[in-house]
Amino acid sequence: MSAANLAGRDEALRALCVPFEHGAITLPDDGRVLFLGARAGSDLARWATPGWCCVQTFKPFADALRHAGLGVGTPDADARYGCVLLLPARQRDEARMMLARAAIHAAADGVIVASAANHAGARSLQADMEALLGPVEVISKHKCRVMLAKPETRATNASLRDQWLAFDALRENATGLLSRPGLFAWDHVDAASALLAECMPASLAGRAADLGAGTGFLSVALIRQCVGIRAVDLYEADARALPAARANLAAACSKLGRDVECAVHWHDVTTGIEGGYDVIISNPPFHQGHADLPELGRAFIASAAGGLRKGGVLWMVANRHLPYEATLRVHFAQVRTVAERDGFKVIKARR
Repeated sequence: MSAANLAGRDEALRALCVPFEHGAITLPDDGRVLFLGARAGSDLARWATPGWCCVQTFKPFADALRHAGLGVGTPDADARYGCVLLLPARQRDEARMMLARAAIHAAADGVIVASAANHAGARSLQADMEALLGPVEVISKHKCRVMLAKPETRATNASLRDQWLAFDALRENATGLLSRPGLFAWDHVDAASALLAECMPASLAGRAADLGAGTGFLSVALIRQCVGIRAVDLYEADARALPAARANLAAACSKLGRDVECAVHWHDVTTGIEGGYDVIISNPPFHQGHADLPELGRAFIASAAGGLRKGGVLWMVANRHLPYEATLRVHFAQVRTVAERDGFKVIKARR
């Protein structure tokens, strides 16, 4: 599953390039640009250089940036840039945190440029930029808004900046686990994952993997409920979830007094996983933005099949309307729907 398949036509990225195309701003002479929420695309190719610092925590997008020859990492705390580009997260508190980071890393004579689709929070982004940075210049293009905070009008609200930076801190949510804004179901119990946890039998044992693990809700449930589980590998594409997952697993094992070997991997499950697992559990993603993308779930199923030993079992949950059964029957000898509730279905499949 390529990043291009996930992103589709990236109109926000396309719109982000418009100020450069029209000469409204120019790239700094030293070539130093910070790109927060960076994504690769043909619209960016004529502007981007290997000297850019691209920040991207979603593994498929980070891999696409590297494939395009761009460096992916994090800026030094004291680094300042003549141009800071921003494609904000959809969740507002995470987007505000990203704006605060843009304000920190923009040089005094630098410009901050942000872009969002009209249907994906452009109006809110503009309001937040104006609250944090003062008046912004707005360009409407490709059903998006591009907002420019220029040095001559920018006046950062330091108190608001620090408040928004704190949105990135880990905090305990309704599940009792650590999480942070922007992660999947970050502040509540996800109904689908809760149903799968309820259905997983206590008899599960051996080496386990959790695909699309997030902050580790299902892995923690597995450790709590199944005393025969001796090792758990978590695979998650969002790097922002990994510190929380590690802490949640360590806390669960410590509280139970169990010695379970746990490992957390920043990984795109659709590219496959290692083999030899006795058990795989998964609440696979099924959409990107507003659109259903069942190909993601099908790719997770194929990876699960490749990762299980013969006789190994997959326990997964999905929206009831998603037609995964045909794919499951291609890869597994036995497929059974164990439960259906609240629009979700739990499926057990044995290799």
